[in-house]
Amino acid sequence: MKSWRRFIGGLIHFVVCWWCLSLLTNNRSLPDPLETLERLWTLRHVVLLHAGASFMRVFAALLLALIVGVPLGIFLGKSRHGGQFFSPLIYFLYPIPKVAFLPIFMLFFGLGNQSKVLLIFSVIVIQVIVSIRDAMKEIPAMYEEVLRNYTTTFRHRLYYVIWPALLPALFGSLRVSIGIALASLFFAENYNTSYGVGYLILSAWAKMDYRQMMVGVLIIALMGYGLFAMIDWLEKKVVRGRG
Repeated sequence: MKSWRRFIGGLIHFVVCWWCLSLLTNNRSLPDPLETLERLWTLRHVVLLHAGASFMRVFAALLLALIVGVPLGIFLGKSRHGGQFFSPLIYFLYPIPKVAFLPIFMLFFGLGNQSKVLLIFSVIVIQVIVSIRDAMKEIPAMYEEVLRNYTTTFRHRLYYVIWPALLPALFGSLRVSIGIALASLFFAENYNTSYGVGYLILSAWAKMDYRQMMVGVLIIALMGYGLFAMIDWLEKKVVRGRG
């Protein structure tokens, strides 16, 4: 019930701010929430298809970033030579706008979902790697020295020392990555696609259908909230399970 109250409270604040901006600007390019909700209801079946396509792309990219980024972050944090060798490369890649690589991804992986997922993955994976690497470096050496008196297997070190220390950084990195992923999604879905919230927004803007455009913006906001709520739920489950 608490999560539902938080959702309703956040939605009310969002709608009130939106309505105030709409009244203050008095511009048809920013329709009020009621007009937008009416349009959402009219387009509900189409919007579900767009939202489903976007959600699957973001979810696949996040999952892939975790599968690749967490082990690499642990390796770079534990290996002094690996960190020295690969860190300069990460520092060069991190500030590059990955959206510039979309034409390359399309040439190598085609115009479908694969290139879009890989673009979003490339944007967030370095964020995950750096967060996990830095968290590894913050683990006090004393913890592993104490555990070494009882066991020397990496599996036990991973479960009892490394994994608990990484959890805060991992969930924090996921929250940052969600915002970056949704921003990248909007760009990726503007090219060679028929479904996706980014496509819905841009096509509506091109037709000057501002109510439909705001429907897309609202869907991105709801999608972001849903992903954040999922991360919060998962964090509670993992922490409670370890407790």
